[in-house]
Amino acid sequence: MAEINYILEMKNITKEFPGVKALKGVTLQIKPGEVHGLVGENGAGKSTLMKCLNGIYPQTSGDIYFNGKLVKNYNTRDAINIGISMIHQELSPIEHRSIMENIWLGREPLKAFGLVDHKKMFNQTKELLDRLELDVEPDTHMVELTVAKMQMVEIAKAISYDAKLIIMDEPTSALTNKEVEQLFKIIKRLKEEGKAIIYISHKLEEIFTICDRVTVLRDGEYIGTKDKKDLDVPTLIKMMVGRDIQDMYPKEACDIGEVLIEVENLSSQHAFQNVSFNVRKGEIFGIAGLVGSGRTELVETLFGLRNKSGGRVTIHGKEVDIKTPEDAIKAKMGLVTEDRRLNGIIPVLSVADNMIIANLSKYRKSFGLFNHSKAESDVNEYVENIRIVTPSIEQKIMNLSGGNQQKVLISRWLLTEPEILIMDEPTRGIDVGAKAEIYKLMGDIVKQGKCVIMVSSELPEVMGMSDRIMVMHGGKVSAILDNSKDLTQEEIISYATGQTVLEQS
Repeated sequence: MAEINYILEMKNITKEFPGVKALKGVTLQIKPGEVHGLVGENGAGKSTLMKCLNGIYPQTSGDIYFNGKLVKNYNTRDAINIGISMIHQELSPIEHRSIMENIWLGREPLKAFGLVDHKKMFNQTKELLDRLELDVEPDTHMVELTVAKMQMVEIAKAISYDAKLIIMDEPTSALTNKEVEQLFKIIKRLKEEGKAIIYISHKLEEIFTICDRVTVLRDGEYIGTKDKKDLDVPTLIKMMVGRDIQDMYPKEACDIGEVLIEVENLSSQHAFQNVSFNVRKGEIFGIAGLVGSGRTELVETLFGLRNKSGGRVTIHGKEVDIKTPEDAIKAKMGLVTEDRRLNGIIPVLSVADNMIIANLSKYRKSFGLFNHSKAESDVNEYVENIRIVTPSIEQKIMNLSGGNQQKVLISRWLLTEPEILIMDEPTRGIDVGAKAEIYKLMGDIVKQGKCVIMVSSELPEVMGMSDRIMVMHGGKVSAILDNSKDLTQEEIISYATGQTVLEQS
């Protein structure tokens, strides 16, 4: 019998939807024991290709070979049975069930008479969690976990299938640096055991750190596969977007004006305490820190999504009492939330409805009538101006790529004409091309004399776009730093981990 060189071969895969050709003859070859990067802009076809592999979509044409055998007409359960497991980017746990129930759902170990062997299930789960160095008990309910820990549970679940091929779709999107390091250790261990990993990520530094080879898709087409040693970042970006991106962070010099918003000793129970800072007109103010540092809780409190327990906020020198998002909108604030799927987009509504929903009063006419033509005109203007790729403004937003969904959310708040735009993880899970466009949009906003408050876990992004950076640790401000050319990532990490504390300035 001939030796099997590839554990997976996808040959000339085409997938057509009504009016759309999502994949056009794509090829993918995976070797046993390799970590294979799959990259491309949102809409390039990565997710569609993986759904064909995972049995969610049947391909329109083309063949899939796994372990040297042709596989066809199979579903997700069949994929698991032959040794293919997938960790999805968008988590969907059963929140009010335990970790062990989530991991072993539908395949619980049984005792006599078909009863579930809870002790065995607990011990098996404990072994998996220990392997991941995840310090949490198997009977903990998922609702009690952070998003990062939920992600690690999903990884544990994938490992529990003893799969020969594991697909990891943006597995680090909600992980801390320490958790990412632990994940990479696990991936290396799986690789040593002969497992193959398909690793999908928009974080190119991760691709170069963990992957052996990289396949690039663009606009549903196969662009090429290269060994990591034959690639550098500019080459990979050009393969992905079809053009050079000369300056990934197009931060232009902007006149910094008077203080627009000032926060004094703001606190919210146990989330954060005595946070003080100000942001000026024309400024992009970055907020950095590790998961759990209080960054998101801070901006949610500013926007009225959380109750404050102390402190004051002034805008244009006048104190404002923001208790609800409606109060924040009236104060000319907008908030692009951290998790666009959980509390950003409304998936079943159209692009147009998602864009205007925060500003419906603008389109009310006399006698309660709605000005549809004005709303449609405004939506089309933003679709054109910030290049939202959609077949129609009536398209359901859930059918758009992550980057285009994010642009719709940003447009939602721009329609309210905010002076202070808060952006929490504005480029999480979107591709390099869309990132560059959002960075340019941020620059355009501050040029108008407005300000942007940006929370980000990506230090290159914070350093590339911010005028000043506030670093948080343990719910407190560790430092407020001028973003000079001498500032280093190591310095920011030192403040973020609490190793160094600088008095606010």
